[in-house]
Amino acid sequence: MNSENIKQIVEALIFASDTPISFRKIASIVGVINEKKTKEIVKELEKEYNELNRAFKIVYVSEGVQLVTRPRFHSWILKLYKGKRKNRLTQQALETLAIIAYKQPITKIEIDSIRGVDSSGVIGTLLERDLIRIAGREKTVGRPLLYKTTDKFLEYFGLNMLSDLPRLKEIEDILKSDEVKQVSFFNRNSSEKKM
Repeated sequence: MNSENIKQIVEALIFASDTPISFRKIASIVGVINEKKTKEIVKELEKEYNELNRAFKIVYVSEGVQLVTRPRFHSWILKLYKGKRKNRLTQQALETLAIIAYKQPITKIEIDSIRGVDSSGVIGTLLERDLIRIAGREKTVGRPLLYKTTDKFLEYFGLNMLSDLPRLKEIEDILKSDEVKQVSFFNRNSSEKKM
């Protein structure tokens, strides 16, 4: 098998996979390359797609790779999948998921304490959607379950790994800057009305 055939096989595997595929899995399927060589081939493909200005690109998600269309084609893709969009998460689910992502592993009691409400239903939904998983039991009285995010969580949010999540300090800075913009907007509007 020559190197061009191997590259085409790697490309076909990435294309055919409906979820991110790991370098390890690609290497094991191809059989004649290791993970390092697989990464090199993916980099070559990525470079080719960029140079040829293809409608798709390779993204690194959940410690694997996936082919996705470029953002400028978003409106056409939406038309193709009109009525087939994936279910969105509720505000409560996003809130709970954020708590779990940043505090994991975490118990339901801790989640409820942070949110100020019972999270049983939301946790059940997140478990059903495979965005979180049970990661064991805490070694305290009652041995409550511990929850962590899954690879599907990374996929859903287009993250390669948990360290790609924005740092809490970055979020605070963004929120502060947005609050400043909102305050100045309201002040400007109220001063305009006075004139």
